[in-house]
Amino acid sequence: MRKALIAAGVAAASLAAALAAGAATNATTKLEANLRGAAEGAPASNRGRAEIRLTPSTGRVCWELRITKIDGKPNASHIHKGRRGISGNVVVPLGAGYKRQGCTTASKALVRAIVRTPGAYYVNVHNAKHPAGAMRGQLIRGT
Repeated sequence: MRKALIAAGVAAASLAAALAAGAATNATTKLEANLRGAAEGAPASNRGRAEIRLTPSTGRVCWELRITKIDGKPNASHIHKGRRGISGNVVVPLGAGYKRQGCTTASKALVRAIVRTPGAYYVNVHNAKHPAGAMRGQLIRGT
């Protein structure tokens, strides 16, 4: 009888942990990036901030970009896969052309991966002077 009660307790604890992990995955997660021109080989005066909200259960990706200074009109922004100092492929375009804010969708698996390891991804903003990127910042957990 005692073994059955212990087994039931372990099973209940495991189920509770699994449900909690699932709920955390479905919640919206806020990530941020401090955008700097120097991180892209552009003028250090190019600066801004990105706020990204990700919902793994739906694949929803929402963003708000606040550009403090840029040496030309922004024309695109993206989330790329790449650690600090490493250029990577675009994984989530943040709108067609440049949009200061908006929402899009990506695969649920990709959104889960970004939430799990935000430092492996970065946001950048492009302009005509700097087609490879006018500013960039690694994603970090938001406050």
